Amino acid sequence: MSATAIAVESAPCPASMSARLPLADVIAEIAARRDEFDRLSHVPRDVIASLKRAGIYRAATPRRFGGDALAPTAFLDMIERIAAADGSAAWVASFGSANVYLAALPLQTQAQIYADGPDQVFAGGLFPVQSAQPADGGWRVNGTWKFASGCKGADWLGVGIGTGGAGAPGKPRTAVFRAHQVEIVENWDVVGMQGTGSHDLRVHDQFVADAWTFVRGGEPCVDEPLYRYPTIAYAAQVLAVVNLGLARAALDVANQMAGGRKTTTGAPQLADRAYYRIELAKAEAQLRSARAFFYDTTDQVWQSILAGTPVTADQVSLLRLAATQIAREGAEVVQRAYRLGGTMAIYRSHPLQRLLRDSMVVTQHAFLGEGNYDGAGAVFVGVPPIAGYL
Repeated sequence: MSATAIAVESAPCPASMSARLPLADVIAEIAARRDEFDRLSHVPRDVIASLKRAGIYRAATPRRFGGDALAPTAFLDMIERIAAADGSAAWVASFGSANVYLAALPLQTQAQIYADGPDQVFAGGLFPVQSAQPADGGWRVNGTWKFASGCKGADWLGVGIGTGGAGAPGKPRTAVFRAHQVEIVENWDVVGMQGTGSHDLRVHDQFVADAWTFVRGGEPCVDEPLYRYPTIAYAAQVLAVVNLGLARAALDVANQMAGGRKTTTGAPQLADRAYYRIELAKAEAQLRSARAFFYDTTDQVWQSILAGTPVTADQVSLLRLAATQIAREGAEVVQRAYRLGGTMAIYRSHPLQRLLRDSMVVTQHAFLGEGNYDGAGAVFVGVPPIAGYL
């Protein structure tokens, strides 16, 4: 074995010595501070530090670099639990999965990223892809990119670059920079998920070496089970699962209202009204059905990987379909809870207001669009799906 290989495999991980925090404790802190996230338009770094200690940002770090490389179901469950406390915090935490992208970088580059420990926060914006100029050993990068969720808490930031010239074939690459090399343009002003801080990124004439660029979903340099899981499908899943948590929170609110709300007219409390009980039960069944499809599909693919069986196009399609479905079903469940809330739910201070707005933002993500149903249908009937679906 070469000295280089030894250095890569034994990269020091001082951050791994930090005491773990129970995720439940971090979730309680998030629930208490969620209004602060909206006010600041980002999740503060001290909360990111707590999420690190809870294992969120080592969940997709290779074991060879001290990470946990968690099974997808385990990580998705963590994000769902966080989302029940706050959608923005869960969305930002979901990028703990983004380290699977970094597995496509050369091992020496990964060793540098994880030199200070496995708990590294990677965020960024791929679009609009900006043309990079060739330079000796790499590329000269300039431009502005949108939707960089969690950028204010990141250790590393990626931006999308085109390296083939106008009209040239090939997928865009992601250039990885240390966070201080990238300007954050604070312009995130939206109706929901305000706390994600999905600001623009701007790079001014920065050099990036070839070894610090990768194709999203490209061939991994790490041979561990997690990096054989479909990368783009996983990226859609970690975002979609936020709506499972938001829907769970909405139904919990509806349940609390059922027994505790006194009417101004003297009518029976909500729990005594048949329409309320029926609608609540239907919403619960809707949520649990979508959730079961989602986690069952995820686990089947993971078990195939552990058994050494290559993931099929049919399996990838089911992952995409299940993710799209929970995003939409979750949002519909929140809307049902909102309707049950009556006039109380129209007040800005009511928890269903935040849940409603956040859940609708999730459904707007490009990974979770209506076109995924067309893609899944194409796979079912055996015709080529839309480009990029698989």
